[in-house]
Amino acid sequence: MSNIYSVSDLTKYIKSLFDRDTKLVSVFIKGELSNFKCHYSGHCYFTLKDAHSQIKALMFKSRAQFLKFQPRDGLKVIVYGQVTVFERDGQYQLYAEQLIPDGIGELSIAFNQLKEKLAAEGLFDESRKRPLQLLPKAVGIVTSPTGAALRDIITVAKRRHPGLPLILYPVQVQGVEAPYQIVQAIQAFNNLKKVDVIIVGRGGGSIEELWAFNDEQVVRAIANSTIPVVSAVGHQTDYTLSDFAADCRAATPSQAAEIVVPDVFELKRYITTLQTMLENNIRTYIKQRRQTVRQLRDSRVFTQPEKLLVDKRQMVDTYVERLGQAVRKIIMTKQQTLKINAEKLAVLNPLDILARGYSLVRTSDGRVVTNYQQVKPGQQLEVILRQGRLNIEVVNTKEEKNGQ
Repeated sequence: MSNIYSVSDLTKYIKSLFDRDTKLVSVFIKGELSNFKCHYSGHCYFTLKDAHSQIKALMFKSRAQFLKFQPRDGLKVIVYGQVTVFERDGQYQLYAEQLIPDGIGELSIAFNQLKEKLAAEGLFDESRKRPLQLLPKAVGIVTSPTGAALRDIITVAKRRHPGLPLILYPVQVQGVEAPYQIVQAIQAFNNLKKVDVIIVGRGGGSIEELWAFNDEQVVRAIANSTIPVVSAVGHQTDYTLSDFAADCRAATPSQAAEIVVPDVFELKRYITTLQTMLENNIRTYIKQRRQTVRQLRDSRVFTQPEKLLVDKRQMVDTYVERLGQAVRKIIMTKQQTLKINAEKLAVLNPLDILARGYSLVRTSDGRVVTNYQQVKPGQQLEVILRQGRLNIEVVNTKEEKNGQ
């Protein structure tokens, strides 16, 4: 019975075997991430698996905070760490020190993940980008004071516009402090409002050397700048997230200076050309107007104005004659119409009927008598003749047919 162990003792013994095995103390394991979760404490828990087996794994916050990419389920990785036993659960697991993407660089994954995130937020939209001023009053520069980028910008700027003020905000362009300093520089220029455009850049380098310009805070500072920003990071083949967020991207610092700084000598030549074109256009315009004035001066209006009056008088006479004819024609037509209407009226005149021997008989109240039954014997009537009137009294009434 002396060989009976407690669960804790057995677990500690097995753990000691794991801890003494040099292969398990420092091991690289390749597999696929599954059930990856980042606890609020900062510790990361996940499962590393392949087609046949799986192992639980843990990465403490002290190591996880240095990850440059966001681990996701399904991502193939190589994990460096130690395999040991978790005594409480009696389960062996992997304590990860490093997490390396399998086949793809860690920084490349981090670059693509952050690019997708910021693009989804609209930080790279063309609608956010602002045009650069043609003639800036001053140019802000955010770069290393000792780098070749600054010398290139100054050389190009002085050649193109010797009098343009260049204001440098010196920063580190690589290393741990670089992102913070770049953000501070951009914000300082925005607060001071002394420049019309900001060049943010450095010379070329590896992805690690350029990484400060892929930092999320730097990219957001560029996108949120109220002053237009020109990104000039690296050489033509090098792209950073700052390039996508900037209002304009230059392949090199020298090209950034050419984009931002106007060539005053070329502008002077252009202005001289415009001046010459303007003078020529004015001369041509004046020449054309003079020609028009000469044509007007030589026209009949000025040389023989009396002839114009003669023509007008003749036209007036013609119109007066036409008007008279028209009026006479109208009068004749109206007279003819009046004559016809007068004849019609004469035919209908009741006095002409009375002249032929007829008379009009009315009662005292003005009613015309047309039937013997309308009157009674002894009733007073009025007889209207062609000339004069008669007041009579009815003696007798009788009926007659057809005048009989």
